[in-house]
Amino acid sequence: MTFDELNIKKYFKTNLRELGLRDLTLIQERAFPAVMSGRDVMGIAQTGTGKTIAYLLPSLNLWKFTPRHEPQIIILVPTRELVLQVEEEVKKLAKDSGIMVVGVFGGAGIQPQAARIREGADVVVGTPGRVLDIALHGLLRFGGVRRLILDEVDEMLEQGFRNQIGRVLDLLPRRRQNLMFSATMTDEIEQLADTFFNGPMKIEAAPMGTPLENIHQTVMSVPNFNTKINVLANLISSSEEMKRTMVFVSTIAMADEVFDKLSKRLAESGVGISLDYLHSRRTQSQRFSTLRSFRDGETDILIATDLIARGIDIEGVSHVICFDLPFEPEQYIHRIGRTGRVRLAHPEDENDTTIVVDEGHALSFCTPAEETALVNIEGLMKTTVERVPMPEGIEISDVLIEAEMPQIRMRNSLTELDATPGKAFHERSEKNQKTNHRVSHRTLMRQKYGKPIKRRPKK
Repeated sequence: MTFDELNIKKYFKTNLRELGLRDLTLIQERAFPAVMSGRDVMGIAQTGTGKTIAYLLPSLNLWKFTPRHEPQIIILVPTRELVLQVEEEVKKLAKDSGIMVVGVFGGAGIQPQAARIREGADVVVGTPGRVLDIALHGLLRFGGVRRLILDEVDEMLEQGFRNQIGRVLDLLPRRRQNLMFSATMTDEIEQLADTFFNGPMKIEAAPMGTPLENIHQTVMSVPNFNTKINVLANLISSSEEMKRTMVFVSTIAMADEVFDKLSKRLAESGVGISLDYLHSRRTQSQRFSTLRSFRDGETDILIATDLIARGIDIEGVSHVICFDLPFEPEQYIHRIGRTGRVRLAHPEDENDTTIVVDEGHALSFCTPAEETALVNIEGLMKTTVERVPMPEGIEISDVLIEAEMPQIRMRNSLTELDATPGKAFHERSEKNQKTNHRVSHRTLMRQKYGKPIKRRPKK
């Protein structure tokens, strides 16, 4: 099915053509009639399947003009980066429609965001905490809200937003449509839907764990952290194809350390490759600037935590490197989904709307300690990832970082001491071996008088 076949307003069709979108993906084709029916919807589809358009297009098509431009649609997402991306998608899709959108998130002043809402906001996109803060300050009114959308809800719950989401939903009008889109379905998501949704319709497309056919996945056995750095520096400096690469790590500390060591290695080799890093401890302006530079091609290599492993759409990423394997196998799917994405064949030609899917490459480093994580990932995808050898001439480091050091187990003096009595041990004297036992009044009276003495009833 194509977008031109849908019963949508003319300016949406025009804007979709300008964005180079012609054919609906499976989740979009299934979501459109479900959302347009007015029913609550739970959409399950993995990353890169077009979930954003799947809920935005029918929701915006149902929007009705009001002179005051009060919020009719509330969209909750887990990160500020995703707030900006969804806000931009609304602007592109709703161009020339008169629909006004405002994005709100923490780490920025609440008053400027509230001022933008007062100027007019038909759609509010925000993180749960900031939307709740603005509402509780009386700066955001929910009386006109007709539609609530929870995007990447599994990630929001994982980040601990359950209470904020619940409080926002409690503040919204009861008569509303609820839409939930997620890559996975968990018990907590089911409980949330049971509490706040009204008989939701479930739609599913490309369930989590389905191998991405356009992504060539490989795994390389590497003994330790410093050898991983040696391999990564070699691959980046020797391959012309890896000038647009995302390197994923599991922790903030790991991101800092990989950036520092890789920067030094590339500087020593004299290779003109720019790299940057992104995680939640960087300032808001640094995070936005880093992501923008990578999107615009000013940065070649981006080292990042799983903060941007899902939801963020960046065209042209040729390679994804999993520097360490994630603990949750689903997170691996999100990471590698940053490559092998849909794009316009000739974006410079406005008349050419040919869509192509680039081939992506995903390489994972795996130490002996990470073998279990690899088995879990392969079990989720129901496939075996191809093993590749390390490049020739790589220096195998025997220097371990602190996290790789063997754990020294200290003796617990309270639980592991020899239980055999020593010289300082003395048996209790006979009089000190008595034990106290509580005896009831009834028992004492029976022992003294041969029968229980009943107390007189109180007057």
